[in-house]
Amino acid sequence: MPVEDRPGDLIASVEPKELVLFDDQENEASIPLPAEEFYLSFAPYLEQTHDCHFHSLTTCLGEMRHQQIDVTVTDSDTDVVLFDESVRTYDNGFAGLWLPRDITATLTVTHGDRSASIPISTDAEAPTCITTLQLT
Repeated sequence: MPVEDRPGDLIASVEPKELVLFDDQENEASIPLPAEEFYLSFAPYLEQTHDCHFHSLTTCLGEMRHQQIDVTVTDSDTDVVLFDESVRTYDNGFAGLWLPRDITATLTVTHGDRSASIPISTDAEAPTCITTLQLT
């Protein structure tokens, strides 16, 4: 959904094991995420970013909206490439991946001649929002 069309009275937050929904009347609901999969959102950037731990589907904004990026995720223990595709960032500047739970890996993003890599994990304490991928 385009950023400008998102409802202002709803917050949706991706936590490691559930999607949590809040409204402006302090109602809360949660939806369990798949037991074997972990959702990771990430926003590569050139100049500006923000701190985040659990991705907000409704309020997190990255600077690289609608950009084609190359994404690779490599398992740190086995060197197996888990994901290697070109994807387009959403209207909010983020891309998202479903990854296996309980892994450590390296996430690499390339855009043109710039790239960034960062270690990630998908355990129960891991962040679901990566905003530290400054492309250089």
